[in-house]
Amino acid sequence: MRLTTYPPVHEGQNLGDLLKFEADNLYSRDQVTVAADQVLKLGHVVGRLTATGEIAALDPTATDGREIAAGVAIVPITTTTTDPSPDGLIVARHATVADHALVWPIRTTPEQRAAATAQLRAIGVLVRRGV
Repeated sequence: MRLTTYPPVHEGQNLGDLLKFEADNLYSRDQVTVAADQVLKLGHVVGRLTATGEIAALDPTATDGREIAAGVAIVPITTTTTDPSPDGLIVARHATVADHALVWPIRTTPEQRAAATAQLRAIGVLVRRGV
């Protein structure tokens, strides 16, 4: 008998990889308006623009609200300059997420990640290692 080998299948991250706990009745989630020109992936740490209340990718060097972690995207979403979307969904409270599934800005330092993790903890989103 001859064995057939198949190439490995690599599955991307899914919600179960990221979200380890959330409160009942969708209490942990917020439907949000996403700022223009955003490409948010599942697990993207996000901030909230002070001027508009819109969600955008975390930017620790910004001074417009994006420097403060406000939640974690739980659906991928892309917006353009002409088509910002209200269809974003984040966990914003009373939840636990896995650290390995979070998406950070490319040049984020360990200190900036620690600060953002503390900001998430302050709003009730716990980041756990190895879950």
